[in-house]
Amino acid sequence: MRSILAFCLIALFTIVTFAQEATEEKKDTLWTPRGVVGINLSQVAFDNWSQGGQNSLSFTFFSLLGLDYIGDPWKWRNGLKFAYGRTKIGDEEYRTNDNEIFFQSTLIYHINWAVSPYAGLTARTAVTKGFDYNPVPSVQIVDFMDPFYLTEALGFIYDQIPNFSSRLGIGMKQTWADKFALRYTDDSETPELEKFKNETGIESVTEYKWEFMENMAYLTSLRLFGTFDDLSVWDVRWDNLIVAKVNDYISVSFNVLLIYDEDESIQRQLKEALQLGISYNLF
Repeated sequence: MRSILAFCLIALFTIVTFAQEATEEKKDTLWTPRGVVGINLSQVAFDNWSQGGQNSLSFTFFSLLGLDYIGDPWKWRNGLKFAYGRTKIGDEEYRTNDNEIFFQSTLIYHINWAVSPYAGLTARTAVTKGFDYNPVPSVQIVDFMDPFYLTEALGFIYDQIPNFSSRLGIGMKQTWADKFALRYTDDSETPELEKFKNETGIESVTEYKWEFMENMAYLTSLRLFGTFDDLSVWDVRWDNLIVAKVNDYISVSFNVLLIYDEDESIQRQLKEALQLGISYNLF
């Protein structure tokens, strides 16, 4: 499991490095690297404040790396998202509020149809330990590679409109877990503790980017996965981001992420964040 993710990270880093060197030597290269690293901040402090309140600090380290090959007839798009954040309110200890590594790769072959065949792969896990803070004391529920999600898909994609794509295919989703296998991979109908689960079903992914002002953009990504065993219940991951760029290094972002996955929780999960960011474009 760890070797799979390590391979994805090393492969993307190697390709980005190669593409950067190639770009310096040849400006008309078909490879387009993308890279942004930064930190989002939110902070409140009080001193002799008669109206009440508590000091708070929230920060998130993030990186968005990518490499696209735009050729004819092949297209290969790769992206890696890393996010780790913590929050401290008053005298409480720091709590983890963002904790994810997400990798995706899509290979497309254009055949002069309205839609084109594609092969896709996504991988997802936590950066480090994560906790459920509702119980007292808090309970650890994730760790790096525990669980680890891997999804492969084959199907057709429509990407004839700039900044828009939608794909539909047959997918397989694997889940590995170790310490938290009882929560994510175990089958309650068997006496053994399963640490691996494989599901086959339908995958749908729709992505769109809208630059509605010169320095503002809206990005959305909707991912659906339904197993053939029960197509009445679908995994949902809907990521929405509005970014306002103040200058080359400072931006303001508003992010809303909605997740529904019965393997993680029987209730829908929602994260909303409005933050000031300091970022640097690598390419």
